[in-house]
Amino acid sequence: MNVASKDSTERFLKRNGSVKLHMETLPFDSPKAPLPELSNAERARYSRHLVMPEVGEDGQRRLKASSVVVVGAGGLGIPVSVYLAAAGFGRIGVVDGDVVELSNLQRQFLFSQADVGRPKADLLRFKLMAVNPNVRVEVHGEMLDSTNALKVLEPYDIVVDATDNFPSRYLINDACVFLGKPDVYASVFRFDGQASVFSTREGPCYRCLYPEPPPPESVQSCAEAGVFGVLTGIMGAVQANQALSIALGRGAPLAGKLLLFNGLETSFNELKIRKNPECPVCSAKPRVTKLIDYDEFCGVRRDAGVGVPEVDPMSLKAAIDGGRAPFLLDVREPYEYRLCHIEGSKLIPLGQLPSRLSELDRQSDIVVYCHSGERSANATRLLKSSGFGSVRNLKGGIKAWAQQVDARMPVY
Repeated sequence: MNVASKDSTERFLKRNGSVKLHMETLPFDSPKAPLPELSNAERARYSRHLVMPEVGEDGQRRLKASSVVVVGAGGLGIPVSVYLAAAGFGRIGVVDGDVVELSNLQRQFLFSQADVGRPKADLLRFKLMAVNPNVRVEVHGEMLDSTNALKVLEPYDIVVDATDNFPSRYLINDACVFLGKPDVYASVFRFDGQASVFSTREGPCYRCLYPEPPPPESVQSCAEAGVFGVLTGIMGAVQANQALSIALGRGAPLAGKLLLFNGLETSFNELKIRKNPECPVCSAKPRVTKLIDYDEFCGVRRDAGVGVPEVDPMSLKAAIDGGRAPFLLDVREPYEYRLCHIEGSKLIPLGQLPSRLSELDRQSDIVVYCHSGERSANATRLLKSSGFGSVRNLKGGIKAWAQQVDARMPVY
């Protein structure tokens, strides 16, 4: 769940100026068919909406006629989906191919410990139907990629990006531009959140704000950097508010604006952004006219272990027990090392490794580990290219070590 820093965002915006957009610039039009009627039970359910002149019965009927697809059934996707189902969106799509993990429960509040290992999308559908049986919930139990994105997103009026990685954000943005659908975006990282609405008729897209993805070595995942649990609820609620505003045709959605929230300081800031006239996707003369390989675009390796010598946790344990212990190099951050580490290992965070190679013996048998094996794979490549002879990556990282070797070790 990564976001660019506020400072880098502000520098970009100072260079590019800003523009304010209004509701008429959004690509969401009134349903062509007659609006569906509300039953008496629905009138009772939505009574707090019906008494508001900004919504009223016509607005509620419009919500019933509208559809939204939420990509991601995690920390952001859950609050978005719950609020949209409760509000009476007629059709909600849920896209996710992942299963519930124990570490999800800190923020993904609809899931329980009994749900660990079960598909998120199926569980979320069941929960949403319990929230509001009047809503049709459709499950797409797969990860969105370039081969299925247009087909999956096309049937819906509004797209909500509740993902946690850069390749997915660029993919969703480009698909929304090609399909002419609003992209309701949010992201969270530690205590910081961002939200906006991209892919509007005259407004900027995600690529206008972030033309290039950050270097992959600078990106930390939620598992590595952490996320304040309640932050996903706050930003997910903001996304739900945006989707409702768009569907109702009321208010001023965040098209052309970037909302910044700091959960540690409890502060909101708003930055104005404008459409990039040279954007490769949404400009008058786009250079990108079809979906691309977004992992490659973002520099993400599909298999961090390809071409890297590895050792599995059980083999490493056998070597240690047999008196053939290698030199153990931990390339995580200090706060991760304090949570748990393999006894006898030396900590050198990956970002410091290039300048601290002199602390390592080039003749030693070295095993490098991190949380899941990705950062340590990069460290292994660095050491091999720097002349270290015997270097291996711990397959699956310390997480696999805890699961296979030391069940007492905390898993994060």
